[in-house]
Amino acid sequence: MKALQYVAVGQPPEVREVPTPEPGPGEVRLRITAAGACHSDSFVMGLSAEQYAGFGYPLPMTLGHEGVGVVDALGEGATGVELGEPVAVYGPQGCGRCHSCAAGIENYCSHAAALGITPPGLGKDGVMAEYMIVTDPRLLIPLGGLDPVATVALTDAGLTPYHAIMGSLELLVPGSVAVVIGVGGLGHLAIQLLRTLTSATVIALDISQSKLDFAREVGAHHAFLSDDQAAAQVAEALGPGPVTAVFDFVTTEPVLKIVRSLSGPRTDLVLVGAGAVETTVGLLGQPFGSRIRAPYWGSRPELMEVLELARTGRLSVDTESFSLDEGPEAYRRLHDGELRGRAVVVP
Repeated sequence: MKALQYVAVGQPPEVREVPTPEPGPGEVRLRITAAGACHSDSFVMGLSAEQYAGFGYPLPMTLGHEGVGVVDALGEGATGVELGEPVAVYGPQGCGRCHSCAAGIENYCSHAAALGITPPGLGKDGVMAEYMIVTDPRLLIPLGGLDPVATVALTDAGLTPYHAIMGSLELLVPGSVAVVIGVGGLGHLAIQLLRTLTSATVIALDISQSKLDFAREVGAHHAFLSDDQAAAQVAEALGPGPVTAVFDFVTTEPVLKIVRSLSGPRTDLVLVGAGAVETTVGLLGQPFGSRIRAPYWGSRPELMEVLELARTGRLSVDTESFSLDEGPEAYRRLHDGELRGRAVVVP
């Protein structure tokens, strides 16, 4: 079978012929119908050799953690799914036995790292292939009649902002203000989710006019450039005072300055982006009642809820499709910021 693999540190990924995997006891083999390209993949391919070794990732490694497919083969004892059933892969896999995992919150499993359990494409072979192995049927969510290409990015790009927003939901009441920084693959879905789940006024910030136009297209009430004037423009549009929640899908030092300028008492500062920042917190360094959160991915029940929003037409992903042979180009365009929404690879 064909697979898109990261073969050498610092080099572009390659499409290679690899053996078709066979499911072991309790495992499931999927025939992949769509795989999403994510900035997390780009982050991995941007690591130095020393950093990559520090993560313990193998080489070669099949990329991709956003995947949907059809159940193709069942290992001995695997139950709960049927051959030919369309399913989505739940990526942030845990031990399956602890309190968090029992509640479906495997994204916060406290044992996964020690047990060497990693998401697909982020430590073990992922979804950018014609077939893949899923270790347990519990990690497969029924897709029903949803279109695989239109749906696959929801397994991360939809689930991650959904989880982030749900953590601030009690604050996003009528009259509240939510700011989304970074109108990319996750940000454009965050705007839709805020409009669907809350009555907050939604403001988008980004560095280009085209992204601001995109933000308005998907439902932002206001959209401004993310520069030194951002806080003043927000205040001019809505009046003085802090915003209720800031969802930062970039998370760099310059962006964090904007986040700080918008915050005040009880503001939720939700840092979702993979950028690195240093900040000072404490009673005198942080507005009273404010919170800083760094949410990670989302739970299995939340993925079911995200797919239901798509099923009812209240959430959609802006996608551009590529063949598996075009996978390296999809990642190049992702890395160079040439995509409006998400890249989807169709094996």
